[in-house]
Order: sequence, then C-alpha cells, then structure tokens
Amino acid sequence: MKREVTITVNGVTHTRTVEPRLLLVHFLRDELGLTGTNVGCDSSQCGACTVHLDGQAVKSCTVLAVQADGCRVTTIEGLANGTLHPLQQAFWEKHGLQCGFCTPGMIMASADLLSRIPNPTEEDIRHGLDGNLCRCTGYQNIVAAVQAAAEKLRIEN
Repeated sequence: MKREVTITVNGVTHTRTVEPRLLLVHFLRDELGLTGTNVGCDSSQCGACTVHLDGQAVKSCTVLAVQADGCRVTTIEGLANGTLHPLQQAFWEKHGLQCGFCTPGMIMASADLLSRIPNPTEEDIRHGLDGNLCRCTGYQNIVAAVQAAAEKLRIEN
C-alpha cells in the first residue's frame, strides 16, 4: 500500500505518494530529478549516495523514503548557495574530482566531517571518509581538497 511522504529537500518541501520500499536515493533521483546523488553499490559500501538527513550524513541507499518523512534532506545540489561551496571549489582546485562518480558522496561526507571537526588532521579526514570509495584510487587529492576547504571555512568563520 502506497504512503504519502513530505520531505524537505534543499529547502523545498515535496509531497509524493510512494511505495513503502522506495529508497531515499531513488526518491531523490527518480521522483525529484536530483541526479547528483549517485547509486553506486546499493549496499552502503561505496558512499556515492551520501546526503544529509536532518544535518547528518547518511547513505541514502539504506534509508527508505518513508523513514525520511518529515525530515530535511540536503543533496549535493543544495550544498551550494549561488556559488560553489568551499568543498566543491577545493575539490575542483585540488583535482579531487577524478571521474566524478564518487565526488558528490565524498563532498557530502566531508561537509559532515568538517561540521564536527573544523580542523581535521589527515588521519581524521581519511577516517571520516572511510565509508566512501573512490574507484579511481585518488584519495590523496581528495584529502588535500578537504584540508584546503577546512582552512577556507576556518578563515570565513
């Protein structure tokens, strides 16, 4: 039996009638057309589907849309506010993008990390991103991008 859900995504409230088994990642991509959140492994191993649910990073392939009913979701599309978010800018400048498939999840996980640890060590960053896989194996540039973004955010705040 389908169920009505109301989810605020990137500041816009959406109400849809969905199957109870619909994953949040498919709600975002298929119902709302927000394709920045990628479906990687469908088993929470790769982190390509990472979004923020009420301010905390979650893998949207492990959350049902009905579980997000009444919640706030931020996707990679909602991270920028007219200009690139410092993390997005740093990933571009430090060549942390690689093929780009994992990038949205990496950036969302990094944003969560920096909200909790504004001055992370390299070990903090690597530990914070250990649930996100880059199949291009380009972790060094990703770590450099997170360090650069952390510095920029500290200066701005």
